[in-house]
Amino acid sequence: MQVKKYVAASLKDATEKMKQELGKDAVILGTRVVADKNFPAEKMFELSAGIQNDFVLDKFYKESKQPNEKVFRSYEKEISKISDKINNPEFSSNGYLNRQKKIINKLHSNKVNKIDEEKIDEIYSLLLHKEVEKPLVKKIVNQAEKFTNYSKVINLENYVISSIASMIPTREFTVPKKDKPKVVALVGPTGVGKTTCIAKLAIISKILHSLNVGLISIDTYRLGALDQLKVFSDVSDIDMLVAYEPNEMPELLKQFKSKDIIFIDTTGRSQNNKDFLIKSNEFLQTAQVDEIYLVMSAISSTRTLVDVSEKFNLFNYDSLIFTKIDEGVVFGSLLNVINKIKIPVMFLANGQVIPDDIISADSEYLAKMIYTW
Repeated sequence: MQVKKYVAASLKDATEKMKQELGKDAVILGTRVVADKNFPAEKMFELSAGIQNDFVLDKFYKESKQPNEKVFRSYEKEISKISDKINNPEFSSNGYLNRQKKIINKLHSNKVNKIDEEKIDEIYSLLLHKEVEKPLVKKIVNQAEKFTNYSKVINLENYVISSIASMIPTREFTVPKKDKPKVVALVGPTGVGKTTCIAKLAIISKILHSLNVGLISIDTYRLGALDQLKVFSDVSDIDMLVAYEPNEMPELLKQFKSKDIIFIDTTGRSQNNKDFLIKSNEFLQTAQVDEIYLVMSAISSTRTLVDVSEKFNLFNYDSLIFTKIDEGVVFGSLLNVINKIKIPVMFLANGQVIPDDIISADSEYLAKMIYTW
């Protein structure tokens, strides 16, 4: 399939251009905001799309006189790039790998033949600077000190990263294989990016796993929330329904019984609003949700992350998603909260681009974030 890009003043206009040229069978591969070529200060929307329907392909490429083999290679290459970005953190779109390599190479260039107390003290101070809590710092440093007793020539930094990685459980996003839809809900406080995460996961499910996806929103309180998800639903050609009361959930799920996976977008509210959290949980209990992901901001303090994780316990969430890692300075707070709640991390979100700016969580990658960034 051929991958084509469309630029317009609005996402809706870009979608109309796509539909006019590629037809209703086009698949949205990604969206992003770009600068206008003629007026750099103005912002435009760029939409990437491809065709999946063979009949439409044949018609389109007869007119353009391009060989189908070349077309399919182009599409597969684009899908492969998206898959790499999501499933391999080292290919993430914000250049994190290059930054990590420079740091690690610098560390490697400073190899020493003997590890002494001064080096241990440096590691201790660095971990504190990264806002890792003292009990965890002492645990990591004690392990490093014990390890130095067995080896006089080692790369201590790599050992520290491995030690941190061993403290971080992760979990893979699994594709449903049952006869009924897999129902997934995202919960979390206001402003952490749940709706954007839903959009990313929906597109990943559709274009990478070839799943029939449905969206249900119970976010009927926040101004503009439904409009945001509705625009995404229209652009990506993913069906969306809205629930205003918990007792409506069974009927909506019945309408989506042919779907492979259903994502539920919940209302973002302060963790201190207990009554509202209880109300939101009624929706999910009625829906008999299979998995619940707690979404939290990576730029929050340890105290805030712990408070959120504890007060959202009533949802019985089973995985974590950390957003805004592209905005963070230090990430010790992530290790602190993960160590306290013992819940695996599934995804890391590093921007607003759909679906590129989300990556599968990897323990070593998180450890490098915490120690070397």
